[in-house]
Amino acid sequence: MDLQAAEERLAELAELRSLSALAERTALLRLLGRLDEAFEVANEALRLTRFTGDRKDNVKARLRRAQVLQFQGKLVEAESEMSAVVEDAATHEWTRIEAFARQHRGKVHFDAGDLSSALIDFKAAVFLREKHGAPADLMEASLTSVLVVESLLAESMMETLPIAGRISLSR
Repeated sequence: MDLQAAEERLAELAELRSLSALAERTALLRLLGRLDEAFEVANEALRLTRFTGDRKDNVKARLRRAQVLQFQGKLVEAESEMSAVVEDAATHEWTRIEAFARQHRGKVHFDAGDLSSALIDFKAAVFLREKHGAPADLMEASLTSVLVVESLLAESMMETLPIAGRISLSR
């Protein structure tokens, strides 16, 4: 990431109060590691969506705020917010948003060491992304997440098997 370009873009967006500007500022601040500022801007965006009354914008703003919480290491809060987003998106059949939320909630579960829950979310993200014809890079990210977690779960199961269970029958 070009840090200077990101800082310059932040300066351009500093006085703008549109939802798209606040969303971009949140993302840039998060990527720059300025998490307290990112959380503040994410909350500002969330307040704005409450005034505009657009439910989809509100859900997206909550998801961005949850990502900041995840980066802050507040995994319980991030998981709770992302779960609410998943539920809202599923209820309204916003498949793209639900897929994105599932993928990111899976990352929260992964960060928390809950590999089984992460796998469920990553597989759901694959299904949802396939359903709406997501671009190849998003499909690849979800499929890679599934493979990584399945591999880690298999390793962990092998470590718990008795010696006799680890012997391969193939020669």
